[in-house]
Amino acid sequence: GAFQTKGHSARVLSPEEAQRLAKDQVLVSEFKQLKLEKEAQKNWDLFYKRNSTNFFKDRHWTTREFQELKACREFADQKLTILEAGCGVGNCLFPLLEEDLNIFAYACDFSPRAVEYVKKNALYNTERCKVFQCDLTKDDLLDNIPANSVDVVTLIFVLSAIHPDKMHLVLRNIYKVLKPGRCVLFRDYGLYDHAMLRFKSGSKLGDNFYVRQDGTRSYFFTEEFLSQLFKAEGYEQVVNEYVRRETVNRKEDLRVPRVFLQSKFQKP
Repeated sequence: GAFQTKGHSARVLSPEEAQRLAKDQVLVSEFKQLKLEKEAQKNWDLFYKRNSTNFFKDRHWTTREFQELKACREFADQKLTILEAGCGVGNCLFPLLEEDLNIFAYACDFSPRAVEYVKKNALYNTERCKVFQCDLTKDDLLDNIPANSVDVVTLIFVLSAIHPDKMHLVLRNIYKVLKPGRCVLFRDYGLYDHAMLRFKSGSKLGDNFYVRQDGTRSYFFTEEFLSQLFKAEGYEQVVNEYVRRETVNRKEDLRVPRVFLQSKFQKP
């Protein structure tokens, strides 16, 4: 089972957790950090090579959590154009296209291998989606998508994988293709999520930024940091809050505290 709450206060750590985080101050060397940045695409490509399409579950919760996909329509059958920025192997894309026949989706990913998996999916239909490889920090989205043409951009567990110094470049890129008055729907790891507390010593790259054993990286967001990031690129904040879930594993009597940030930012 899982118990979920939403709000603006960050999770409070137990004294043991706080002590462990306070002790873990040694950063990965600058040499290794530069190597990780240079090899980021290769590491994600290897991740998909190892896990193919089996790692992430299909995300059927997207339309439930983001009522915006229905609310931003002026009438029921209105066609929507969406961009899934960082689509992986299509775990979010395909459930969405199946559930909503009035969506055309652009989708892109950093990993060429992930893009190939999307194109090989039996549900892939070029009349309903266009998928392309893209490094959102430097490849111009306007090469594949007309300016001011997208109704909704989903940015789900994507920004956390990007170096914090480059996150603003992603938001700037997305801004160009989004229609005025339309929005970015965001969900990603929040500060003190269970995944953050599980990193072993020697994994820290910077404040709230860590490297996994496979070389992929993960940032854990505070509400304030995310808000500043979007506002600096010209977006208006509509919703920005922590989603706290306690997942209970009854068999092992384990309580796992998950913390996500779920937000909506609008282009004026």
